[in-house]
Amino acid sequence: MDPYSAEGELVNLHNAFHAGQYTACTTFDTSAFSASNALPARILQLRAQLALGEYDAVLSSVKSEQNVPDLAAVAALAAYEKGGKEAEAVERVRKLASAQGDNLSVQLLGGTVLARAGEFEEALALLARHQGSLDAVALIVQIHLLQNRTDLAAKEAQRARKWAQDSLLVNLAESWVGLREGGEKYQQAFYVFEELAQAPATQAVHSLLGQAVSELHLGRLPEAEAALQQAEAIDGDNADVLANLIVLNTILGQDTKELKGKLARVSPEHQFLEDLKAKSEAFEAAKTKYTPKFEV
Repeated sequence: MDPYSAEGELVNLHNAFHAGQYTACTTFDTSAFSASNALPARILQLRAQLALGEYDAVLSSVKSEQNVPDLAAVAALAAYEKGGKEAEAVERVRKLASAQGDNLSVQLLGGTVLARAGEFEEALALLARHQGSLDAVALIVQIHLLQNRTDLAAKEAQRARKWAQDSLLVNLAESWVGLREGGEKYQQAFYVFEELAQAPATQAVHSLLGQAVSELHLGRLPEAEAALQQAEAIDGDNADVLANLIVLNTILGQDTKELKGKLARVSPEHQFLEDLKAKSEAFEAAKTKYTPKFEV
């Protein structure tokens, strides 16, 4: 049984993690949890620490417990996220996958490492071994979206809906897909993100970002700006908030130089900056093929 299922005692901790409430996750009282859920709860809290950038703290916490596959997978993800030893982390994941591929934490965290390394097919093969895990489904959906295979992502989310009913994670997965499919799906995604973003108990940068992106697609620029300002008030150094503010300000015709500079300082390898650089270089290359002609 999936320890993170909606019927289990980890549901509130699990939902807090996937709603992006990472600080709340790390301070969640797990003392009353059953012994069987102690490790899954700890894994969630360690993942929340990684999301907060606490790589050294996580590595220190699991340093002497590498014999536990779940914690070895945490260490591999922490090492990859910290940077400098990405290749070693990928090889460690491959060894874990070979020896402990049926372990859910190995599937999820190992799949995350492989996906971030661009090894999408290898990540999908590992995640395909899951037994009814919504976390695995969500990661599979994200990988298909990274592959620009919205059709496969949609099918994965639809299959999960049949057995997971109204799970938060299924709602989120369908919303991610909806933002790619467009049309009426923008409004459906907006409802999911808005419900999370505007409730004090579930509000987080992630949900506000989801709401803002939905608003942008729907052409509701003042509402998108309000959501992004809320997110910025929570975490002004969040790279994704900065990237979306750049997009919004570009649409509004406002100067984005300061925001781009801040994003470059906060996250110099952010995907937005990488894409912007690639497109700028492509444009400059295209310009060389043409010679302007002026009529006098």
